[in-house]
Amino acid sequence: MTGPATSGMDVGRLVRQVTASLNESGIDTAGLDARLIVMRVCGLTREDLLRDPGRAVGVDALAEIARMTDRRAKREPLARIFGEWRFRDFTFALDADTLVPRPETELLVETALQLVGERGACRIADLGTGSGCILLSLLAAMPEAQGVGTDISEAATIRAQANARLLNMTGRAQFAATSWLDGIIGPFDLIASNPPYIRTGDIADLEPEVRDHDPQRALDGGEDGYEAYRQLIPQAAAKLKPGGWLVLETGTGQHAEVADLLRAAGLTGIEGRNDMAGHERVSLARRELT
Repeated sequence: MTGPATSGMDVGRLVRQVTASLNESGIDTAGLDARLIVMRVCGLTREDLLRDPGRAVGVDALAEIARMTDRRAKREPLARIFGEWRFRDFTFALDADTLVPRPETELLVETALQLVGERGACRIADLGTGSGCILLSLLAAMPEAQGVGTDISEAATIRAQANARLLNMTGRAQFAATSWLDGIIGPFDLIASNPPYIRTGDIADLEPEVRDHDPQRALDGGEDGYEAYRQLIPQAAAKLKPGGWLVLETGTGQHAEVADLLRAAGLTGIEGRNDMAGHERVSLARRELT
């Protein structure tokens, strides 16, 4: 936001000023981001903005809004600026080692709940847990369930454990720094994962908000995008209970190859689910009852 912060600014004018600044920087969501920044710093709701656009903004708040606006103008995502982001019903704290939760991943959680939501005291694993948003969202919807989240980054598991404490789930959620299910004792009723699936050569073409700010290890799926699936699917298949489900997030055009890997691991009932935009987003499979 160019120019010095001045007193006498009201929230309505300030939102317009921040929006204009972000528009100049090519931010597609300039209006929404401006409102979120002003709401965040001023402690306002959307209703507050609509009801009282003439509310005055203090000098300290103006300075903080200017700092946040400058960061967003440089294509740093709001989730990184705020240090947290909303996923389904909860807000999850983030750090440099955790992927920003995205709306499309909610389909993974919704699919998993459709498959096992009525099992009650089931056991869940979330592979590549990051902030813990998938596992903790599942546990919140299944009060009798317990789960473990794994991540190759120890810092990520520390952050996920902190999020579990904030949600009062420390007794039901455990986290381990390991590769997929290495050293984790099964079996599980449900294994879920949003693994890295972007081809290494495509990362440079991602939006700066993702390419420059999400952890590389959470994006890079290897030369063909399937490296993580080739590693985790056999491990998951071996640690599912009979009748248990494996639910994976996938990228557009990846379901057929992932289905082949699921089939090769001895899993059945293979299906794909599309997100609201019609893109392939979730692949699921089951270990047969014996």
